[in-house]
Amino acid sequence: MRSVSLGGQGLVAASLGLGCTALTGAYGPADPDEAMRVVRRALDGGVSLIDLTDGGGEAERLVGKAVAHRRDEALIATGPGPGPSGRLCRPEDLDRACDASLSRLGVERIDLFVVDPGAGDAPIEETMGAAGRLQDAGKIAHIGVRGLDGKRLRRAHAARPVAAVAVEYSLWRRRAERELLPVARELGMGVIAGRPLGRGFLTGRITSPVQLGTGDVRRRDPRFSPQSLETELLRLRDAQRVAADMDVGMGRLAIAWLLAQGDDIVPVPSTRDLVHLEMNLTATGILLPEPVKARLAGTFPLHDD
Repeated sequence: MRSVSLGGQGLVAASLGLGCTALTGAYGPADPDEAMRVVRRALDGGVSLIDLTDGGGEAERLVGKAVAHRRDEALIATGPGPGPSGRLCRPEDLDRACDASLSRLGVERIDLFVVDPGAGDAPIEETMGAAGRLQDAGKIAHIGVRGLDGKRLRRAHAARPVAAVAVEYSLWRRRAERELLPVARELGMGVIAGRPLGRGFLTGRITSPVQLGTGDVRRRDPRFSPQSLETELLRLRDAQRVAADMDVGMGRLAIAWLLAQGDDIVPVPSTRDLVHLEMNLTATGILLPEPVKARLAGTFPLHDD
């Protein structure tokens, strides 16, 4: 598996990471023991970046246990959750949030602390300054950001160097290509591509919201409404024909397409299943000819929603 440089400060990750949303039960029941096996097998397979930015506290505890004796193999990315009373984490709360993550993970330093400097009414520079103080104190090694457009990303980077930007990016959701990715590349940042399988849509296994359990977070995602799925599944069938021509699964093809978009992108597919993890790992070996990449991009054209 090739390596990706995240920013200009020496942070290097394998080209494929592991998201942890599914390990929390957000997409259906998750067994903690199986979840730990998934994390450890990901490390065995060459994965280094473990993305906890959407995972929450329980996921941090789980990952902390899973990597306890393999700390040097794991590059842990996490970030602050909601502050008091469910409010967005304010700059003055970052130190407390960081300490809580360190405790749950059982580590001395977080490799990549991802903050949302555009949240709430605090100036971007104030949030980045608070993150910078955590970096100066040795609690975090590198700063990542999310929730920004290109202009605000420049402001954040000017206040304190940003190693990576976390953004939802997949064949199904390409909005990041319009502005965010060009700015990140200009400034030398890596890109953590969250939800690279479109919350499972791009695997082809979800054809109706009826398949989603009552506690599944996708029930609140308008893209998984009956009306939306009806339209999007027509596009997906075109992409599945490409996958069939190449004799690969649709999920693997979607990850391979994303990997082919640049050497600065690290997709972090989330799974609670060892079989699906193995399938994701093999996507790193798929080379896509230019006509195939163009055909897939035409199937899911760039738009803003």
